[in-house]
Amino acid sequence: MRKSVSYGPYSVNKSVQRNVLSDVPFEHLMAVESACHEFPWSANTMRSCLAGRYFNGAIFEQQQLVGFYIGEVAGPDHTLMDICVAPAYQRKGFAKALLTDFIASSEEAGAENLFLEVRASNQGAIALYEWAGFSEVGIRKNYYPSANGNEDAILMAMTLSFGSQSSL
Repeated sequence: MRKSVSYGPYSVNKSVQRNVLSDVPFEHLMAVESACHEFPWSANTMRSCLAGRYFNGAIFEQQQLVGFYIGEVAGPDHTLMDICVAPAYQRKGFAKALLTDFIASSEEAGAENLFLEVRASNQGAIALYEWAGFSEVGIRKNYYPSANGNEDAILMAMTLSFGSQSSL
């Protein structure tokens, strides 16, 4: 079961707008992506994840993109492909709001399971995902590039629904 979210005493707007990233100037989207990741997605990868089987959410502060997520639909499962919050807005509840909206959007769409991958060194993100109800289900060795070679990815999952069950 998903936990309710408390955003604390922040005076910023954490309202997530859904499926608006294709309307954001592409250079703004890539600027947030590049600021958040040592090895950001390429422009081609980002463009390919803005339509089709993908969905997204974004938070704006005074019409400026603060953070976003991109999810993918694969049958009854949804995967959190990317989540970013601009460095100036980190540790203020924006990632929690985005993750909560990803889960809510997936629930509304009838997803059964949620999946994600996270760098093994990203303890802050791992703690956020555990807070939301995700559990570690595996490791992908040497999955992410890093300054010192490669880094493991922690695979995490959350079950939303076991589908329809009949009582005997």
